[in-house]
Amino acid sequence: METVDLARLQFALTAGAHFLFVALTLGLATLVAVIQTWATLTRSPVHMRMTRFWGQLYIINYAMGIVTGLVMEFQLGLSWSGLTEFAGNVFGSSLAIETIVAFFIESTFLGLWIFGWNKLNRWAHLALIWVVTLTAYASAFWILISNGFLQNPVGYQLKDGVLRLTDFGALVANPAALVAFFHIGGGALVVGGFLMAGVSAYHLAKRTAEQDFFRKSLRIGIAVALPATLFTATFGGIGFDTLQPTKLAAWSGSARQMAEAQAEMVAAHGPGDYLPSLEWVRTSGIIMMSLFALLFFVSGASFLLMLIRPVVRGFRPWHWLLTALIPVPFVTMIAGWIFREMGRQPWAVYGLLKTADAMSPVSYGQIRFSLTAFVTVFAVLIVVNYWLLARTARKGPGEVALGDDRPAAETPAPALTF
Repeated sequence: METVDLARLQFALTAGAHFLFVALTLGLATLVAVIQTWATLTRSPVHMRMTRFWGQLYIINYAMGIVTGLVMEFQLGLSWSGLTEFAGNVFGSSLAIETIVAFFIESTFLGLWIFGWNKLNRWAHLALIWVVTLTAYASAFWILISNGFLQNPVGYQLKDGVLRLTDFGALVANPAALVAFFHIGGGALVVGGFLMAGVSAYHLAKRTAEQDFFRKSLRIGIAVALPATLFTATFGGIGFDTLQPTKLAAWSGSARQMAEAQAEMVAAHGPGDYLPSLEWVRTSGIIMMSLFALLFFVSGASFLLMLIRPVVRGFRPWHWLLTALIPVPFVTMIAGWIFREMGRQPWAVYGLLKTADAMSPVSYGQIRFSLTAFVTVFAVLIVVNYWLLARTARKGPGEVALGDDRPAAETPAPALTF
């Protein structure tokens, strides 16, 4: 592989892994906020326990996601200095806003929520989780504003060989970013809903004593997942109107459309191959849509089944199906991300900067070393995150530390001996 291929592979693996953490964070944060709202309004003990249990899973994933995000940031300077030098003045503004939102507002209020259990007024504590949730979506919004500029450059001026931001409003109103934000936001709710339903189904299949707890959790997960699939599919369809002509031609597979798109790019930018990989675009798109159809039909059937209480408690084949489907929304999200990003190639900034020109002046050996280091770190983080989530989920709500105000067992002081 060439140096640029290794750099692209490195960013794909690390950014894709971080993307999975983000999807679960958005979905779980929303579900936890909704459950705590109901618990606060009704003073329901079971819903408050649900808030603590699912909130602890959210915190584990959030913490690991922050680490992956910090590690990933190094790549922009190490491997893609050409991109930051050429276009950093434009898309860097939204990245800076995202940093302020995520690391100053979201993390601060999350810390207050974690340590404010049983210390703050219940309404103040509820307000904290909603601030955390809204700032999580705000963080995703600004990231997609940056990504949307790379997909569809707007609001800029080329001056002295670099891009300058001239219209911040156009940058924020970029349809390539706005449609993607709602599409990904809906997908995150699908991820969170199926995780909650799958973990609940696992405990119900094991004939847990926490029947009421996990019956309610399963119903909430399915009740969120079903409309979220419809919402996500709607904005996914709208998103096809924002696709680049070359990506759309590759997706269609039409030789005539691909020839026309190639001819238009040659006329605008000179000789070169401007079509993305047909195999990557079509395969990832088909996987995304096929799995999404599966999730839609399962969530629709599950919505009907969850209305029958004996079925919720005792229908084990359904329980094991929902448990097995926990990773499917993650695979679907990754397939969609590959479709979006591979379809932009060979451009880093579509129509303005090619990916090969966006690279830093690094050698093959250097990028191979950094690829090995980054992939190793991310592999460890993913394994640790999975292990922590799985262990906490299997233990159930009886061993949750978040918000637990029970006094520690008193132990006698050791006797002094001389």
